[in-house]
Amino acid sequence: MALVELTKVSKRYGDVLAVEEVNLTTTEGEFVVLVGPSGCGKTTTMRMIAGLETVTTGEIKIGGKNVVGMIPRERDVAMVFQNYALFPHMNVFGNMSFGLRLRKFPREKIESRVRQAASILGIEHLLERKPKELSGGERQRVALGRAIVREPQVFLMDEPLSNIDAKLRVEMRAEIIKLQRRLGVTTFYVTHDQVEALSMGDRIVVMSKGKVQQIGTPKDLYNIPGNRFVAGFIGSPSMNFIRVQVTDKGTLSAGDNFNVALPKPLADAVRSQGLREVILGVRPEHLRLVGNGDVENPIPGVVDVVEPQGSTTILQVNLGANTKVIAQVNEQWGRQAGEHLHLSIPPEAIHLFHPETDERVG
Repeated sequence: MALVELTKVSKRYGDVLAVEEVNLTTTEGEFVVLVGPSGCGKTTTMRMIAGLETVTTGEIKIGGKNVVGMIPRERDVAMVFQNYALFPHMNVFGNMSFGLRLRKFPREKIESRVRQAASILGIEHLLERKPKELSGGERQRVALGRAIVREPQVFLMDEPLSNIDAKLRVEMRAEIIKLQRRLGVTTFYVTHDQVEALSMGDRIVVMSKGKVQQIGTPKDLYNIPGNRFVAGFIGSPSMNFIRVQVTDKGTLSAGDNFNVALPKPLADAVRSQGLREVILGVRPEHLRLVGNGDVENPIPGVVDVVEPQGSTTILQVNLGANTKVIAQVNEQWGRQAGEHLHLSIPPEAIHLFHPETDERVG
């Protein structure tokens, strides 16, 4: 296990700043997920840790040693790539042992490490097969095994599950988590899938346009997003955003039929910043269907689209005044397009964002 420290790490390609001053310190054995849309800098950051990209400015320490300027094999890290990168002419044993043979390990130690890793991954029976004879999940296990036999200080995984089907992806997520817990090796995992990030990471680094937007536990990012980007990126379906006016009574208004009372801490935060307009955020799963009169100031709307999801249903609801929201309700096929209904926003489900900076309010 090793502690990894990134201090003001940046990467520039000519005039393009691809990664801007990333600061991060892991704990030993931590599972850190880098997540964000394509082109946000997450893979570039990981490749700088691996030594596959040079660092323009900043410092990277692994186990207390500054590795900037060191070649990849001197850093004691192992990387699992998106495309597996298996040698087609070698069998599984040959692929898993390749790195150890390059390092002139004794034959007995190579045999022991490969068979131990194969046992952990449940692929002992595949050691004599070629990659073309393996399924996608089996190839992924081989790629993981090749990293495990190295016994590195740090694992680096670059979207390792993107090439396998959805069902197997869920199974492999669980296998990787169990494997990482068992080995206790500090791990960086890159993905663009926020569901994958939430389900796997001890901490998540959310990136956009080369900048770190927020670092936190899955619970923190979901419940207390630091800005509008994080709020919209974390969670599925995405958070609804509505531009609202702040009334003299301390309520939020978006038309005659849309009035939401603010809890006191948020009302105080809005008042202290002198805001007359804010961005209201509410997650689809937190919108409640209510009867007219069940709560004070229910929000009337008309169902535009119904998307059955099995145990739940996603509704696209038109609230009027050019305002539409997504609601996820615990019902099965119980609604129809054109149906009138009323929604309520629980006070504890309200998120507010500054209309100009997109930063969290309160």
